[in-house]
Amino acid sequence: MKILPSLAVLLAGVFIANASVAEPLATPTGDVILTVSGNISNTNDGDTAKFDRKMLEDIGMVKIATNTPWYDELKTFEGVPMKVIMDLVGAEGTTIDAVALNDYETEVPMSDAQETGMILATKIDGQDLEVRDKGPIFLIYPFDSSPTFQNQAYYARSAWQVTRLIVR
Repeated sequence: MKILPSLAVLLAGVFIANASVAEPLATPTGDVILTVSGNISNTNDGDTAKFDRKMLEDIGMVKIATNTPWYDELKTFEGVPMKVIMDLVGAEGTTIDAVALNDYETEVPMSDAQETGMILATKIDGQDLEVRDKGPIFLIYPFDSSPTFQNQAYYARSAWQVTRLIVR
């Protein structure tokens, strides 16, 4: 008979653990600049997660100062770490398809999001990235942090004018 109370405590622990899901996402009030879809569990518009610029900035911005093939001098990018966005939307998958305004698409391994320090940059040198300046979002790796990132594979994953992420 003493087994039943132990089982009840164990089951209560399982239910409590499963009850700790991510906070619901806020609803964008400004222009949506990023839509995340695919294998995600935390959404705010049907089966997608939509973000305006303020929502992204409120998540927490980090800076990466790095040289890139697209600029002649060192640039400082500010944005949300890809890992944080993937965690926030409850992403479960092995790849992320990043889609730009012109339908350019690149495949980013989920491991890059989790391990490299890549960011969804919304600012460059303190200024908002606009469409004419490779915005609204530029996927940036910390190229200068490791020679590993200084090759065509990582450059190709660093898409600009990104507006959609699809988790697969």
